[in-house]
Order: sequence, then C-alpha cells, then structure tokens
Amino acid sequence: MTAAMPIDTGASAPAALRPHAEEAFAHELKALAAADDRSRPARWNLSPWAVAMYLLGGVLPDGTVITPKYVGPRRIVEVAVTTLATDRALLLLGVPGTAKTWVSEHLAAAISGDSTLLVQGTAGTPEEAIRYGWNYAELLTHGPSRDALVPSPVMRAMAEGRIARVEELTRIPADVQDTLITILSEKTLPIAELGAETQAVRGFNLIATANDRDRGVNELSSALRRRFNTVVLPLPASAEDEVDIVTRRVEQLGRSLELPAAPEGTDEIRRVVTVFRELRSGVTADGRTKVKSPSGTLSTAEAISVVTNGLALAAHFGDGVLRAPDIAAGIQGAVVRDPAADRVVWQEYLETVVRERDGWKDFYRACREVWSS
Repeated sequence: MTAAMPIDTGASAPAALRPHAEEAFAHELKALAAADDRSRPARWNLSPWAVAMYLLGGVLPDGTVITPKYVGPRRIVEVAVTTLATDRALLLLGVPGTAKTWVSEHLAAAISGDSTLLVQGTAGTPEEAIRYGWNYAELLTHGPSRDALVPSPVMRAMAEGRIARVEELTRIPADVQDTLITILSEKTLPIAELGAETQAVRGFNLIATANDRDRGVNELSSALRRRFNTVVLPLPASAEDEVDIVTRRVEQLGRSLELPAAPEGTDEIRRVVTVFRELRSGVTADGRTKVKSPSGTLSTAEAISVVTNGLALAAHFGDGVLRAPDIAAGIQGAVVRDPAADRVVWQEYLETVVRERDGWKDFYRACREVWSS
C-alpha cells in the first residue's frame, strides 16, 4: 500500500528558487521609499531618481547599501526611467545576455512593486496573451460578460496603473505584435464582444525586450516601433566591469542554490571573462593576436552560467575552491555550439593563445583534457 503524500498547508512553504525582484530586494526598496523625498509620477512607488539609484546602486543617508543591479552607463538607466515616466513605451534592445530581462524586471519592481505582469514572447504567443481570453465554462453558461473575461497581464497593468512587460517581442508573430499599437497609442483596449473597453489609468506603461540577433524573425512594423523609445543595452565596456557583473550574479545565484562562497574564484572568473571577450571581439586583450570568433554570442549571461556550474562542481565534487578543471567543460560547451565550425575555432584559440599565455598552463591542460575526452 502506497503511503499518502502529506498535504502542504503553506505553514512551512519552501523558499522560491528565484524570488521576484520585489521580494529578493524588498529591504532595499523599503529603505529607498523611506528616504525618497522627491516627486513621484502617479502610482509610482519611487521617484525616478530613486528608481535609478535602485538599479545603479549607492548608499542612503541612513547607511543602507543599495546594491547595483545594472553595471553600465548611468545615462542609459536615466533615459529608460524617464521614458517610463512619459506616455512612451520602452524597448530594451541588445545582443543576448546584456541584462535586458534583468533590467526590465527591476524597473517594474521599483516602479510598481510588481514585476509579474509578464508576457513571454514566443513563436506561438497568441493574441489573447496580450489582449484577453475567456473562461469558457462561464462563457457557455452565461454568455459574454466581464465575469467570463480573463484579463491578460497587459490588460491588468492598464486597469491598475502598473508596468507590464513583454519579453522577446520580436519572437511574437507580427499580427500579434500589432495588437499593441492601439494599446500604446490610444491607451485603450477594446473588448469587441462586450462593446466595451478598458482604458489605461495613470501609471500604466510597458517595457518590451528584443534581441537584435533576431532581426528579420518578426521585425517590428514601423507603426509599432514609433510607439517605443528604444534604449540599446551594450555589452560591458571593460573586462573589469564584466568581471564585477559575473562575480555579483554568481554570488546571488550561489546563495539561492545554497552553494558555498568561492572567495578564491576571482582568478577563474577573470579567465572566463577574458576568453569570452577575446573570442567575441576577434582579438586578444593586448591587441597583438587576431582570433576567429565562434558562432555563439558568448554573452555575460553565459559566462555567469559557466562559473555557476563550475562552482557547483567544486562544491559537490571538489574541495570547494573554484579551479580551472571546474570551468573547462563549461567554457568548451559555451564556445562549441556548431561542432563543425566551432571546434576548429576553439582548438586554434587554445593552441595559439592559451598555450602561450603566462600563468594559464593549468587552464590549458584542463581544456585539453576535456577536448580529448
């Protein structure tokens, strides 16, 4: 006889693997709100100045440290925040791994206190995901009514004066994308079946993200693009910035995964960042040697994934110290996406750059061991 599974009453609910931004950084948002004496747009939890500080980091008068959520040009954040305080929607554009989703989530968390009004764009995203759907049991029983209507995240944001988010906008079919035109231009969403509409209240706006590698997949119409103010998120300007970003995110992910801290892992993080930056740019850091670039993007997000996986290997199958063998397999997996072309690129990079670099012998041996296995 099989034992019955215990019913979870919620009294000791397990912690979420990835809390929403407004939950993970609730103490910072609360401290900022208490210290924020500047004017706030309607239904904003913080002033534009405080929203920018939340993303860029700083220290409040009471000593509370606001950790940076985005490492990059201040002006980019200021333009993004200012856009959301107007009637223009915001489009965050950039190559994969430039923190578009991360910035979008934190902007919504700081402004509305809710980053969950989200439409995830895919090739199969239907129009109902942006407009509204129906509770078909209610619809069949009582016919079309407000009670039978199931609002989309965008519709809810309009009615509540919050920020809605649309991820990977260019992956959504063009005819579904254009559903946003009336919403963004007229600030209303018609409900044809009821002869009614939902009008946006003050505080509503929309953040969309798009990957510029997807141009031509479902490129935005000129009519829709005019409704957005586009902000391009660049790759980290310097190796030090990228090392800082990777280190911070790995620490955050490590805590959520209950991995031990890796205080001695900075050297390996720097190696991962160096390899990714050199292969991305097609030239070594000293500018002396040209190298071939692989087919993948080798983004900062992928570097974070490689280091996090290496930290897990060190914790569970090593002595807890992040070393070259822990990151070698992850790097090769990130670089060699196309086995036919990328294997040649990686092998040539190992032999002409890594092999000859001072202090990298252990890394070279670890990569060659993975290569030959």
